[in-house]
Amino acid sequence: MKALMVMYDSLRRDLLSVYGGPIPAPNFERLAAHTVCFDKSYVGSLPCMPARRELHTGRYNFLHRSWGPMEPYDDSMPEILKKHGIHSRLATDHYHYVEDGGCTYHSRYSSWSCYRGQESDNWVADLAPTPTEFAPNQLSPEGATGTLREMRRHGGWQNMHNRERLHSEEDFPMSKTFEDGIDFLNRNGRYDNWFLQIETFDPHEPFTSPTSHFDPDCATQPDWPPYADVTEGHEEIEAIRTKYEASVRFCDRQLGRVLDLMDELDLWKDTMLIVNTDHGFFLSEHGYWGKGGSPNYEELVHTPLFIWDPRSGRKGVHSPALVQTIDLAPTVLDYFGIEIPADMLGRPLTQTLADDTPVREYALFGYHSMPVGITDGRYTLLRDVKDFDEKTYEYTQMPTHMRAMFSVEEMRTATMAPRFSYTKGTPVMKIEARPNPRFLHTLKGGDMLFDLQSDPHQEHVLEDAEQSDRLLTAMTAAFEENDAPEEMYSRYGLSSTGRRRNK
Repeated sequence: MKALMVMYDSLRRDLLSVYGGPIPAPNFERLAAHTVCFDKSYVGSLPCMPARRELHTGRYNFLHRSWGPMEPYDDSMPEILKKHGIHSRLATDHYHYVEDGGCTYHSRYSSWSCYRGQESDNWVADLAPTPTEFAPNQLSPEGATGTLREMRRHGGWQNMHNRERLHSEEDFPMSKTFEDGIDFLNRNGRYDNWFLQIETFDPHEPFTSPTSHFDPDCATQPDWPPYADVTEGHEEIEAIRTKYEASVRFCDRQLGRVLDLMDELDLWKDTMLIVNTDHGFFLSEHGYWGKGGSPNYEELVHTPLFIWDPRSGRKGVHSPALVQTIDLAPTVLDYFGIEIPADMLGRPLTQTLADDTPVREYALFGYHSMPVGITDGRYTLLRDVKDFDEKTYEYTQMPTHMRAMFSVEEMRTATMAPRFSYTKGTPVMKIEARPNPRFLHTLKGGDMLFDLQSDPHQEHVLEDAEQSDRLLTAMTAAFEENDAPEEMYSRYGLSSTGRRRNK
């Protein structure tokens, strides 16, 4: 058995031509003709590393933890493959894997490589002082118009030095990542028992691509939106969207290289192919840039997903089944005939790929301590935080944030919590959570119910108490199934039965 995953970051479903969007993506259309294309695929935990923890563990991350590493008690799909004699390979340019908050992911694979230089990756060393007015390629501060914004002074300065290493298309981290994957396929495609994950940071911001990088007319135009309310005018908004489109076209071109090799090596006959992303990205929709504290609208949580299963051979169809990121790990394990761990709450999509058999009635999604949502594929309820005074906690044995270990001050709040149902009988630290304050200003307050069938762009809040109550009941049930801590019920105004699953 063989399996290949091609994973992107921040790839918008609704903008791809294969889903009826405005960005021409011929290779994604070619992909859809050879796979099952899911119309109701949703994220679980946001953003990047929480989503990747779900990719490994097949269970929600955000009810217990924010951004963090894999934990000692976690089930890891690529590591399980490795232990069963299946070579799992990661080729990536996602630099968060080699920071504190992602430090235990890549080592779960049999082998891995990481190509440097994306975003504010601390790669190129240049000690030149940052200019006082430095703000290239980033939008203007809140309240300013028609100028460029400095979003992250240090990160932007680092990114500029990283970009200086890009002299040809082959120099881009995404190109190197796909070249690594293609090399693996050329050398090992004829062998059996492997899982290859080609994962790129693109089209994550900043939206750098060969088209924009080497075009003097647009190289200095903004390509790095903040995580904030939109204050810019039409011209700047369109410039950012154009840069994003160029990045997506670059992603499409790289995908084509993989599809060409699938044809050349005749891998379709015996190789599962999964093409996915972690989440979307706001490009001014609903008045937002980026992601973070904004309500979890469709542009962020409704994702593209394509899967080819050579066993069923079903292709060129759109599946209406409701699926999530947590379903991918059990799907891969089931494909290789490996028993799915009991702690994986996602469902294998084997039968769904064959005939659209449903695997779930609801999909839960959200950020740790921040807004959450739930959908049944038609109705979506976006739930705001109800009690900001209710403290939440990080439950962990690995106290690191994205780029740093927990501070001494944070660790002084630590106590030992009772074990949870998924921690393999081990206790965990309970440390006071500190939600990012720069996200809080974007919270609008109040719940929002939408009927996606009549209002796919979520422009009109629906008043329907019966549907809201049904979805809240389902949300509570999902909290209970996932052994959510008691404070999470209070924070979101849910009624707990008090029946924790910890032992």
